[in-house]
Parts: sequence; C-alpha cells; structure tokens
Amino acid sequence: MNAHDHSHHSAHHHHHAGHVHPPAAVTPSLLRLSAAGRLAIAAALIAVIWLGVAWAIRGTMS
Repeated sequence: MNAHDHSHHSAHHHHHAGHVHPPAAVTPSLLRLSAAGRLAIAAALIAVIWLGVAWAIRGTMS
C-alpha cells in the first residue's frame, strides 16, 4: 500500500446528521456591478479627490 494513498476519499464531503453546510458568503466585488455603477463610483472618487485638492489649495492661499 502506498504511504500516501488517498483512494478512500470521495470527491465531496458529507456532514453528520443535524449539521448543515454553512451558506456561502457573498463578497462585494466591483466586477459584479454594472458598467454604469462602476462609472458612478469612479466619478464619486474623482469628485472627492478634487474636493480634497481644492480644500488643500484654498488652505494654502489664505
């Protein structure tokens, strides 16, 4: 017998009676958003960056 034999393992696992498989977590992803949604997020980030730039410039001018 091979010292590292896995022939007794099946392709899937089983849970004991009364134990259910936990639900899969759905992680947020930019790829799941529509193109319009991604563009909206990009526009919002650009606006925040420019507001920060304007705030920084205004602070140095006064």
